[in-house]
Amino acid sequence: MSAESTATSNNRQPTTDNLSKPARLLSLDTFRGLTVAGMLLVNDPGTWSAIYDPLEHAKWHGWTPTDLIFPFFLWIVGVTTYLSLRGKPREDAVKKIVRRGLLIVLFGLALNAFPFFWWGKIDGVADPTLWERIAYRFEHLRYPGVLQRIGVVFIVAALLSLWTTRRVQLIIGAVLLLGYWGVMAQGPLEPPEATVAAQVDRAVFDEEHMWSSTKTWDPEGVLSTVPAIGTAIFGMLVAPWIRERKLKALVAAGIAGLAIGLIWDRVFPINKSIWTSSFVMFTGGFACVLLALCIWLVDVRGWKAWAKPFIVFGVNPLIAFVGSGIMARTIGSLWKVEVGGKML
Repeated sequence: MSAESTATSNNRQPTTDNLSKPARLLSLDTFRGLTVAGMLLVNDPGTWSAIYDPLEHAKWHGWTPTDLIFPFFLWIVGVTTYLSLRGKPREDAVKKIVRRGLLIVLFGLALNAFPFFWWGKIDGVADPTLWERIAYRFEHLRYPGVLQRIGVVFIVAALLSLWTTRRVQLIIGAVLLLGYWGVMAQGPLEPPEATVAAQVDRAVFDEEHMWSSTKTWDPEGVLSTVPAIGTAIFGMLVAPWIRERKLKALVAAGIAGLAIGLIWDRVFPINKSIWTSSFVMFTGGFACVLLALCIWLVDVRGWKAWAKPFIVFGVNPLIAFVGSGIMARTIGSLWKVEVGGKML
């Protein structure tokens, strides 16, 4: 999920072919590790009946610290995409990009399907067989998801990084965010099931293949993936300043993003569930400022000891996310213990 653009020069052709060994920045790995650790914390809080308020998502409009985690990760995808693709031959890189992105999507679908059978009751079937449980699981498999969105966003961002200049990327990002705003303005922004994004989700997926908590829309749905690509583009655009440790430029971009997001919030509210354009600018600005702080602490001041645990997560994000998801699903479906006469 890392990359760097060849587009800083229109005519220069890449000469190396190692997509799998991007240059590492400890500060960036630290920030990604902090993001992954936060993602694991909010995805697996221990009990969903008593969650510390900052670890919950905003009910609809607005934001909490939890709402920053996923956009931070996609923003980092944009940064690392730019950084790792610089100097790579296009033909070779395209195959690796598509393969890697599709593998991430496949991991997401597999994680949604795990443990590949339904462990609960099935309406109308008193004593379901194993085959009926397997069939039911896939008949109700959720198609969208976090990894699926990451995979799609990575593919698009990486291809843009290979084939376009930063100026074109800026234009594309602006068109995506303004266009999404225009499309969403064609309908109400609440209740959730009434938005244009929800209508698109229902047109593409039936309720059995969307988020089970809603069934009428999906937080990683089709239309809201468009501005999510804008989040990665934001990361791509500031990546040269990150590589060169231009902290003033990075902080300035962050403050600008925060300001634009808060102003835009007045007419197109900050909302993670439908990934509004104001949400993209606000969270992208926030990410710039926080990464600048990490760069100053880790790379400039040399204070690295505190970062070591997070670097472990930062260099193994897919393993950490998939592993935690499998463990949570295993505990919730395969391992049962009796507490107070109830099987939990």
